[in-house]
Amino acid sequence: MSRKHEHEDDEAKTLNPPKYISPRVINVDAYQSVGIRRRMRRFFRRNGRALIFAMDHGFEHGPTDFEPVWEHVNPKVIIKKVTRAGVDGVMMLPGIARVAADEVRGQRGLMVKLTSKTALRPGDGQLLQSQLAFVEDAIKLGADAIAATVYWGSPAEDVMMRQFAEVANYAHDLGFPVVQFAYPRGPYITEKYGRKEDYRVVMYGARAAAETGADMIKTYWTGSKETFSKVVDAAAGVPVLLSGGAKAENPLDFLRVVSGVIEAGGAGAVVGRNIFQRENPEPMIKALLRVIHRNEEPEEAAKAEGLL
Repeated sequence: MSRKHEHEDDEAKTLNPPKYISPRVINVDAYQSVGIRRRMRRFFRRNGRALIFAMDHGFEHGPTDFEPVWEHVNPKVIIKKVTRAGVDGVMMLPGIARVAADEVRGQRGLMVKLTSKTALRPGDGQLLQSQLAFVEDAIKLGADAIAATVYWGSPAEDVMMRQFAEVANYAHDLGFPVVQFAYPRGPYITEKYGRKEDYRVVMYGARAAAETGADMIKTYWTGSKETFSKVVDAAAGVPVLLSGGAKAENPLDFLRVVSGVIEAGGAGAVVGRNIFQRENPEPMIKALLRVIHRNEEPEEAAKAEGLL
């Protein structure tokens, strides 16, 4: 090619530069999914399971939950203990995250929950979770995942559904996974099913969580691995985590429940009182890790950690 033609080509490129399309525009969905996957891995090990410590009880139930071991009312104290024992992640509300999120070290995930309520509310107010903060606040606090509760079947279901939709939409746009605490409850559920842990109700809540865009689901134990497996199936591939609930006086009883969750195809557990209401939470945490990550029998795990 002559110098003249080269010069003409250069001029043409200057006058009509090639159109540049930013990969951030054309691959935005791919970038979101990469961000979500990377952050999910901060909670879940290669086996797709996780043990997450829950620390929202001081707000939802009140400080009396910490009276069995009062030093654990200090979030820094208990979070240091649980991270040293090996939990995969920690869940807390925004205010305590400001105080104690620095204690969630290493590759552990930090989950910030944006909705809650106090136990001081009267009557039907207990069937609504209110928004405490926004997605931007969770991100500023270093969250790896963002959580919100929906009380499926509550008279205030539509309020919480809208809250969750807004959180999920914005968080997903920024590449953050969203966790739904899918808790069916309300007078209609009690009237029709007798209890909120009925597998048909829990299964419905899990499916509703998946349908509304949850990346993880936390919900109730249904009483057997056979019924909980239906909850897992209804979630359509979204990881289902057990809500730990009240402290079991016999550690083996709780280990058996978690083992049932794992055998049913569940992805692990989010545990609060069964950890922080014990003087020394480390043996229970390590026994849970054995059940969740090593598939050990509850009795074997309990004996190995000196719980029997």
